Amino acid sequence: MWLKAPNISCVQGFSTREGGISKAPFASLNLGGSEDEPQNIKSNRTLALENLNLSIDNLCYLKQIHSNKVCHAKIGQQEGDALVTDQKNLVLAVSIADCYPLLFHDKINNIIGAAHAGWRGTVNYIAQNTIQEMLKLGAEEKNIQVAIGQGICQDNFEVGNEVVEQFANAGFPSSCWKENKIDLIACNKFVLLQNKIPEKNIWTMNRCTFENDFFSYRQDKGKTGRMWAAIAL
Repeated sequence: MWLKAPNISCVQGFSTREGGISKAPFASLNLGGSEDEPQNIKSNRTLALENLNLSIDNLCYLKQIHSNKVCHAKIGQQEGDALVTDQKNLVLAVSIADCYPLLFHDKINNIIGAAHAGWRGTVNYIAQNTIQEMLKLGAEEKNIQVAIGQGICQDNFEVGNEVVEQFANAGFPSSCWKENKIDLIACNKFVLLQNKIPEKNIWTMNRCTFENDFFSYRQDKGKTGRMWAAIAL
């Protein structure tokens, strides 16, 4: 049900598609989207959070808009693509189905973050914005551990030349793409390192959403479920 990042010591996980009640094509742990039965999604969310010993009553989640907007977490839904908090018991969750989830944890100062980094968020430095909002709460770069979960790998992420141009114009090095296939892990690691996150503090799952364990919006041509990356103090 959940895959855990070894470098983050608070409660966290990246969900797989296994362990829920939804039927195909959303089988089985679908945590979002608009086409599955709403009651199934709600039941799956409750099951998933209970598996982490967390309560859905403390859930903070997002109407994601592929932006670089970071919200200070409140219970319920906000609009943006990242959440940060220093409050205990709040559950931060971002939804994914090809875009990369990033989880952040400063265990010294007890501050966490979660970001949804598709290509639009990545090229507009959402990882940087998340770090900056954590710093405002008292985090320190040297203490922040970052985990990058599952997402669409470079081999499967073919884009138009205009997208590659956006990354080049935004200052990303050419090592982040090969012809018209972009490596979003490399792009986000570049941003993290530029923002003084020590390389030893960055863990990557290095798994692609095209694998059977996951939902993939691109592979399933839009009719698919959603996974979560979740974190709580």
